[in-house]
Amino acid sequence: MRVIYQGARNATHERTAARPHIDVPVAMWDFDHCDPRRCSGKKLGRLGLITELRVGSRFRGIVVSPKATLVASPADREIVGRDGVAVVECSWARIDDVPFSKIASPHERLLPYLIATNPTNYGKPWRLNCVEALAATFYITGFDQHAETLLSAFGWGGAFWRVNRCSSFTIILFCTNSNVDLLDGSPYLRRYQTCTSAEEVAAMQETIIAELEESYEESRRVKAGSTEDLLVRNPNHAISSDDGSSSASEGDVE
Repeated sequence: MRVIYQGARNATHERTAARPHIDVPVAMWDFDHCDPRRCSGKKLGRLGLITELRVGSRFRGIVVSPKATLVASPADREIVGRDGVAVVECSWARIDDVPFSKIASPHERLLPYLIATNPTNYGKPWRLNCVEALAATFYITGFDQHAETLLSAFGWGGAFWRVNRCSSFTIILFCTNSNVDLLDGSPYLRRYQTCTSAEEVAAMQETIIAELEESYEESRRVKAGSTEDLLVRNPNHAISSDDGSSSASEGDVE
């Protein structure tokens, strides 16, 4: 019996050891706004990768909050490494229902311009879900492995890095389906990682947005300049004759 018990204990230990682990606190306040089957925070909870906090409890690490005044930056690395990251798990449609006054932290942070890749808000700027917000904070503060551990729990998780390493929304689909490590231009997340303060990240964000606006306007100019005049006959199309029959151009004859 002792041998059987020891074997069972060893098997349990191996399963525990194989479970993904992050060695800093990861937490959330969950307001049950989302479908539990689609909620990224609840899935992280089932995997043992996040701790749920009670409303009114205090968190000493970085808290991602839309009510913050400072943006997350590499300067927060020490805080994250010591006290971790927390998010508010709620619906964007019900953000006004969240009692942010009861969510206490001395280190509340905004996230800079990033693009969501979750199935609900794919391709939308700013609309990150719980796991994306956590991963973004870890990436920006230099804890790439923690970010990847969280995102690896989701089939679409790898797209978050690939999409947000691009420098133009016009090449997002290429980035998502490509194994290329470096594209023209600088990636969002890598550019934020080169900053040293919240002020520099905020300035970098404005630069990125200005570049996107310029790229959009340029694409509109190019598109407008390449539009064909619909009144000009396409020589590859058949021409109707006076008797109602049609004749084919030489290129149409096989």
